[in-house]
Amino acid sequence: MGDAHRSEPLRPLRPRAGLKGRQPDDVALAEVRALLGEGPHARDRLIELLHGLNDAHGALFERHLVALAADMRLSVVEVFEVASFYHHFEVRRDGDAPPAVTVRVCDSVACAMAGAAALSQRLASVLGPGVRVLNVPCVGRCEQAPVAVVGQRPVAKADEGTVRLALSQAAHRHPAPQDGGLFDPAASAPCAIATASDDIAPACVGYDAYRAGGGYALAAALVQGEQSTDEVLTALEASGLRGLGGAGFPAGRKWRIVRDQPAPRLMAVNIDEGEPGTFKDRTYLERDPHRFLEGVLVAAQVVGIEAVYIYLRDEYAGCRAILQRELQRVQADPPCPLPMLELRRGAGAYICGEESAMIESIEGKRGEPRLRPPYIAQVGLFGRPTLEHNFETLYWVRDIVQRGPAWFTGFGRHGRAGLRSFSVSGRVREPGVKLAPAGITLRELVDEFCGGMAEGHTLQAYLPGGASGGILPASLADLPLDFDTLQPHGCFIGSAAVMVLSQHDRVRDIALNTMRFFAHESCGQCTPCRVGTDKAAQLMQAARWDHATLDDLSNVMIDASICGLGQAAPNAIRCVQRYFPDEV
Repeated sequence: MGDAHRSEPLRPLRPRAGLKGRQPDDVALAEVRALLGEGPHARDRLIELLHGLNDAHGALFERHLVALAADMRLSVVEVFEVASFYHHFEVRRDGDAPPAVTVRVCDSVACAMAGAAALSQRLASVLGPGVRVLNVPCVGRCEQAPVAVVGQRPVAKADEGTVRLALSQAAHRHPAPQDGGLFDPAASAPCAIATASDDIAPACVGYDAYRAGGGYALAAALVQGEQSTDEVLTALEASGLRGLGGAGFPAGRKWRIVRDQPAPRLMAVNIDEGEPGTFKDRTYLERDPHRFLEGVLVAAQVVGIEAVYIYLRDEYAGCRAILQRELQRVQADPPCPLPMLELRRGAGAYICGEESAMIESIEGKRGEPRLRPPYIAQVGLFGRPTLEHNFETLYWVRDIVQRGPAWFTGFGRHGRAGLRSFSVSGRVREPGVKLAPAGITLRELVDEFCGGMAEGHTLQAYLPGGASGGILPASLADLPLDFDTLQPHGCFIGSAAVMVLSQHDRVRDIALNTMRFFAHESCGQCTPCRVGTDKAAQLMQAARWDHATLDDLSNVMIDASICGLGQAAPNAIRCVQRYFPDEV
């Protein structure tokens, strides 16, 4: 026993050859600081700084990530785990140069129906060296299908010729990371960003024109005490306005809940419009950004918001340029005292449409949903009570308060009240955003607002709420389209993304497309969603479906997934099994 505890003389420690961990080299550190400025940078700015590096160098090189970690006082793994999470960041080894140009072809439902797969194959075979062709999820331009994106410039109704022309135009222009206006092959140069959707919306209403038309009068009246905050809340509640991003929570009630929380209170605006089939927010933002911004200011004043973070999906480069420009104009000539307003850029992650995942992303982290409770109204952004809203919900605030709630509730059909912005794509003559009465049926929507079905196509089925909202047969085309009307049929309206199918489409193929999308976009945090979506996509490729296993997977995903992505993913499976059994 004495031998076991015999003391040994301490050996002197050898001096370490260098600092522990991977250290930045001086050249990389100088490059990062020249581009992003001297550190240390705030932790929540990590994704913005990664965008700066990615835009400047075409990829995220390891040497720059190590240098950025040092400047931010973060571990290298913290930076790498965020950089590798988002689809629009491409981490490369030093010396591994990215392609000169990347062409992204949308392969989600509307574009797939319009021949995106064949387009992608043709482009891959005919475009020259240095041009990479990638298939990507929905880019939010379903009414212009098929869509290709050259760099950050979308090409509507793309074909080989228009993509070549866009590449040629890009080769003669200085790269501009924020220049994401629609490419118009009929013009000698790309369209102005403000008129990127002239077929849907008129030119953007700028700050001066908006104020000349009475804009920001409501926001100013609230700040000056000329308009009661309680009157605004009462108007919102009387109008029945609900969250128009998909969840449908009553807006007025949400404002009261957050207002009752202790200050400081924050606000996060969700414009991560990633649901396949949805493009309404982009359309309104291109048309009238200040109507939305006034809604932001009204909500901030009523609820007592200290700072507002606007989270915009990265695919909307043209909208980002619009918002940056118009926010600068508001801040340079404020119509009233402003809260802090900050625009944050997404990085290609559908999951960040979920409110708590978006908050994680704004904080500079991986966009993984939080467990609830606590709810973000109590513990949200930076641990503070947070009011979260979709773009379109705020867009209607000014009109509802100034025109009165009866104006809004005066619209509606089949016992429903209000207005709905339907993003309509697929087999119709005139796709686009259709502002229609709540409760309108699919048949009425197509006939009255979309010019009917496209030539040679007969209604077979439709998706009433994007990829996650399920699929209904033509026999149910007379159901009112609104919140709470479709659940008995295994569907929901969500963000009102309506995709119309005809006899030329196989419904099982559309369901498989949606499941592949969910498998691609799962954040991977929970096993039911991460494994379930991938396994379901594999099973759905079989000539005959294994219904027992698919039912098992669906139950587990619905019951055990952390967030709505995994919970809603099986909707298309169940709808095909219920309404189109002959196909599977």
